[in-house]
Amino acid sequence: MNCRYCNAELCNLFIDLGAQPPSNAYLTNAMLNQTELYFPLKLYVCDKCFLVQTQDFTDRETFFNSEYAYFSSTSTTWLQHAKEFTKTVINRFSLNEESFVIEIASNDGYLLKNFLADNIPSLGIEPTASTANVAKERGIDTIVDFFGYDLSKKVISDYKKADFLIGKNVYAHVPDINDFTKGIEHMLNDRGVVSLEFPHLYNLIKYNQFDTIYHEHYSYISLNLVLQIFKKNGLRVFDAQEIPTHGGSLRVFGCKVSAEYETSGAISKILKNEERLGLKKINTYTNFHEKVFEIKLRFLKFLVDAKINNKIVVGYGAAAKGNTLLNFSGIKKDLISCVFDAANSKQGKFLPGSQIPILDPEQIKKIDPDYVIIFPWNIKEEIFTNLSKILNKRTKFVTVVPELEIFS
Repeated sequence: MNCRYCNAELCNLFIDLGAQPPSNAYLTNAMLNQTELYFPLKLYVCDKCFLVQTQDFTDRETFFNSEYAYFSSTSTTWLQHAKEFTKTVINRFSLNEESFVIEIASNDGYLLKNFLADNIPSLGIEPTASTANVAKERGIDTIVDFFGYDLSKKVISDYKKADFLIGKNVYAHVPDINDFTKGIEHMLNDRGVVSLEFPHLYNLIKYNQFDTIYHEHYSYISLNLVLQIFKKNGLRVFDAQEIPTHGGSLRVFGCKVSAEYETSGAISKILKNEERLGLKKINTYTNFHEKVFEIKLRFLKFLVDAKINNKIVVGYGAAAKGNTLLNFSGIKKDLISCVFDAANSKQGKFLPGSQIPILDPEQIKKIDPDYVIIFPWNIKEEIFTNLSKILNKRTKFVTVVPELEIFS
């Protein structure tokens, strides 16, 4: 396999998390006796451009299909994040009833509904029918398709070029990052702005966030790399912000090369931090696996000790990151009896690989666990606040990444 950005041959293994099923391939009861599909979860780092990327074994339709179960509206924290973002960009870029906003990977309309409420014309592009149908029910015009250069031409033909284009947590999900970026450039008008958010490679390495690795995430990106990709495809980044979502993400604002937006000093500051961490040195990537293996061992020891002492251990949040952690660690329902999740689309199903049942949070008080493992650690405060009000005071909460932490 060659680098998906610069096409250099990939020779440097970043991490091997073993064979795993797709992290969002939740199982029904009827599927438990069927053979699950497993794919190697291997990441390589390019020694030319330093893009960290999955080794590809199947196509994107395997991961993003009509049964896709991640609905953005499930998290109140994420909804608030979207609402604040909308308010900020409307003011900053003077968006109004004459503007045209497009979101790529618009999911269930969690974000575009805010533009709709302000009478700003918008369009969603979303490949998974399960989420797109919910957006349509909310009155949000949505194209059910994967985005790329070819689709950008169709959008321009059927609608018009965008004044503002949004991509939250999609840039890492595209197998052809150049084609995707070329499509963005083509779909923006001359003064148009694109805003992308994606987990920052800096945090993945610094805080051992290996559980954010799954097959659907094709690329793990630094700001330095985004500058290169944008430049190659006729765009430039004029502002960048470090934000706390998903354990530490980057939000970049870009435009066509000819657009007259002033470049922010924040860009050079973030680039310096990346360089200090060593993101341009291949040796930075070689010791990552050892740190991850240590986390796995501590997690297994905690679960085995809890089992020996007859403690009830459950999970909360049937998140993709939890599935990566569980399957890498080889954990089944004998060590974690069940996982609770507020998403109706997941309740009554089973986690891929581990086959741990997913239950409605209404049942957690009846089970009265000794430990609750919070898998989506990026929203642990939200989960802890909600559960600590209803659970026994002896119940302790656990997060595993970036290190094992037990708290109450």
